[in-house]
Amino acid sequence: MLSRSSESHAGLPEQPDRPARRSAVPVQNHGPLPDRPTAPAPGLRRFNDAPAPEAEAALLECFGSHRWAQRLAAHRPYPDVEALLAAADEAGYDLSPSDHTQALAAEVSPALGPDAPHAARLALDAAHAEYERTFGHVFVICLDGYRPSEHPDQMLAGIRARLGHDEERERAVTADEMRRLARGRIMALVSSQ
Repeated sequence: MLSRSSESHAGLPEQPDRPARRSAVPVQNHGPLPDRPTAPAPGLRRFNDAPAPEAEAALLECFGSHRWAQRLAAHRPYPDVEALLAAADEAGYDLSPSDHTQALAAEVSPALGPDAPHAARLALDAAHAEYERTFGHVFVICLDGYRPSEHPDQMLAGIRARLGHDEERERAVTADEMRRLARGRIMALVSSQ
């Protein structure tokens, strides 16, 4: 299956000895040289080359909609990770309410780590129960960019704020959070060795 790999970067070509000159405008490099095509990362290459059922199964771990996973698998190969992420976003926006319901059914409520205080666990359990009673599905939130020590506060604040939403607003916020979760999971999938 797909695994984590470290990507190496090629060095810049050596420049011939030239007298030092000061330029009025500094030279800036914005990526690879135009005459050097970049190869896809090894994880993306494995994803692109995997049999369709294997690619779909891996994608279902990222986002629980069969239609979404089939669509992304069918549009392979992707030239780079950015193209795959853009396709994932587009496919996520095109899903029907039943596709979102299917994806939500595959999610589990975020939990606290084993070292979290008992009081925080109780508060989060109560908040999850109230959220599920109100909206009829698990609470999902993308915590990418937050340190694990910040997760309890972010989860509780997120649930409390989102309990004030009407159903339509919360459906939109949940869809956005699920797309963000899918992006992070896809990055992990194609970054793996």
